Amino acid sequence: MANIKSAKKRILVIETKTMRNKAIKSKVKTMIKKVEAAIAANDKAAAEAALKVATSEISKAASKGVFHKNTAARKISRLTIAVNKMA
Repeated sequence: MANIKSAKKRILVIETKTMRNKAIKSKVKTMIKKVEAAIAANDKAAAEAALKVATSEISKAASKGVFHKNTAARKISRLTIAVNKMA
């Protein structure tokens, strides 16, 4: 355990940020699953609606530093391609 006051504070701050990052990552995963479920159900309208929400969430996560910008771009790109491939 840390003895120095600043080290104790860092532990608390890191804990807070870790919880925030986990929540954001979980939300993004849920949104991606919704898009993939709509694609699997062959429902283009639902997939496009879910894609719009997922894109927004992924971009927010990237802007907050949870995802690297290239990772976010890759996720958005792959989802968009999958939705566009639908008949």
